[in-house]
Amino acid sequence: MPAVEIYTSPLCGFCHAAKRLLKQKGVEFTEIDVWEDPARKPEMIERANGGRTVPQIFIGDTHVGGCDDLYALDKAGKLDPLLQS
Repeated sequence: MPAVEIYTSPLCGFCHAAKRLLKQKGVEFTEIDVWEDPARKPEMIERANGGRTVPQIFIGDTHVGGCDDLYALDKAGKLDPLLQS
């Protein structure tokens, strides 16, 4: 299973929803809290090709996007194969 990283902040409902879906799927992930560690935000923006909002989700080398993107992948049946690649 590829490494999963998610940039979050504690007040973000979309962050909590994305983490909930990943947990339901039994996925271990690394959470990077840009509220707690603001020095990581420029890194997030660069990795996300300018994406400034949280969550920003990465599965391996693939930038998934945000919460809506994660749920859309799941609904389309594409999330599980990406997690297994």
